[in-house]
Amino acid sequence: MSRVGHGGTLDPSASGVLPIAVGKATRLLQFLPQDKAYRATIQLGITTTTDDLEGEIITSQPVAGLSLEQIVPILKQFQGKIVQIPPKYSAIQVQGKRLYDLARAGENIAVPARMVEVYKIEILDWQAGHLPKLEVAIACGAGTYIRAIARDLGAVLGTGGTLAALTRTRSSGFDIATSLSLEELADAIDQGTFEPIPPTVALQHLSSVKLPDPIARKWCLGQKISYLEIPIGTTNDTFLRVEDESDRFLGIGRLVQTEDLRLLAPQIVFA
Repeated sequence: MSRVGHGGTLDPSASGVLPIAVGKATRLLQFLPQDKAYRATIQLGITTTTDDLEGEIITSQPVAGLSLEQIVPILKQFQGKIVQIPPKYSAIQVQGKRLYDLARAGENIAVPARMVEVYKIEILDWQAGHLPKLEVAIACGAGTYIRAIARDLGAVLGTGGTLAALTRTRSSGFDIATSLSLEELADAIDQGTFEPIPPTVALQHLSSVKLPDPIARKWCLGQKISYLEIPIGTTNDTFLRVEDESDRFLGIGRLVQTEDLRLLAPQIVFA
């Protein structure tokens, strides 16, 4: 059976993009872009144990007179590099155990805060009322919890907040518009029409180098090579997509600086 790996988990109640790699391509997951994007619905006036509607309700209160104009300036606090405390029900490990396991066991663990980056928050819809809902599009870096943004926005507003719905629209360079549903994937496999995305497409964000055949053979055998045609702007420890003169993907190389040479070292040999 081929190995299968994925480029990041989804909460049980969430849907959307989940990159999947099969076979030796699982070794390439670590080199995919780390950015993600979501469409989220935030329910104000409610707090829950899990920071989404899957959990038990802790508080519920009508929100009187809250307007979108009040929310807009506060949302700016959640953009850029921010300190975030992940939800207690999350897959982060503390003391060698998953937080959700500790939470389910009733243990009260102090969740460590961490720095995350939110590139952009765009308001998509606003539903006023006693328990208003705010729909937003969020672009962010790896490790950002949208549930925590919903919780913390509610805390700053003084209304309480939790996540009502979440769809990941982009992950690791892949968009939902070009993704397959599980049903579509199963049908394509059954019909023999499924074609995995080539590594050169998935890794197109990396600069590439082309190796002449004699040098390519040495590199594929695990040898560091001195090669002058390195893309401008690359630095030591930069990862590069390595191809031969026929555009065949060979693997991932890493630049290494010695005393007098700049070498291309094999990191992952794919050919």
